Amino acid sequence: MGGLIDYAGLFPPAKLPMKSAVEKYDRCLRSDHAWMLGRFIVPVSRLGEFRDATTQLLPRVQGESEPGYEQPWLVSALIDGDLERDFDAIFEFNHRHAQAINGLAMIDAVELRVPAPDASGGGTSPSNFIDTAIESMPEELFAFFEVPSAMLSDCRGVVASLAGADAAAKIRTGGVTTDAFPPADAVASFLIACAAADVPFKATAGLHHAVRAHYPLTYEPNCPKWLMHGFVNIFTSAALVRTHRVASEAVVELLEDTNPHAFVFGRDLLTWKHPRLGSFGLTLEQLAHTRETFALSYGSCSFDEPVSELCAMGVLP
Repeated sequence: MGGLIDYAGLFPPAKLPMKSAVEKYDRCLRSDHAWMLGRFIVPVSRLGEFRDATTQLLPRVQGESEPGYEQPWLVSALIDGDLERDFDAIFEFNHRHAQAINGLAMIDAVELRVPAPDASGGGTSPSNFIDTAIESMPEELFAFFEVPSAMLSDCRGVVASLAGADAAAKIRTGGVTTDAFPPADAVASFLIACAAADVPFKATAGLHHAVRAHYPLTYEPNCPKWLMHGFVNIFTSAALVRTHRVASEAVVELLEDTNPHAFVFGRDLLTWKHPRLGSFGLTLEQLAHTRETFALSYGSCSFDEPVSELCAMGVLP
């Protein structure tokens, strides 16, 4: 679970102000579970705001041999404007924050939404959008391309466009409305397509809970509940698809499993137990390989909730 959670505190349902979000990220970086924390996620259009809010927070000691040295903050930037202008803004940001006097930070990943196909036949096709973005992207950036929700059930064409490229797919697994949560069979189709094309992925939204169950859609009092995906379900599914090429039926069953006791975390083995399908095991080596090469991370507006739920399951002390 190292580096599993990219912090998305700026986004719903948390939707924190920039100052609160960066201060929260800074506290998480100094917590006992900082090893689970990944990048801070920020739209390119808010990089100036991010710079102003982190003046007193970013590390300012250059060089690992220097006393007081800390790793630069890693940032994932959401492309939310013109592609070329956003890349220029990222270059400027990285140039500025490579200097210790300005605070050390680096944008090494970007996230882009792939346009859904136009029913009229006009507009840019998903594959053309991906090709154009990859061709114009600076080499130091790693890109995640979000597959349109409407295409998840048959996303093989979009995923195939990423095969062989230094890029990954991205799946949106929830939100603050009930229609934002894709069904388990659509998520299974995405995972299977990515594994077949050898394309890594990340997930985002609606995954701040460990195991699938009904949870409040927002943090507002008395808000409605909905059946949300669990990140343990999704990443265990990804590991089984990647390692054992399990059938779609088993993947759907795993994604829909609401029993936390079905996931047994041993010292050397993670086992998922199903009353009808039997048991499926994953060794530490298989899990590590999956995380390093396939199931890279997920974005969450909360860091505390995933950690506390893993502690409640007995996975973390």
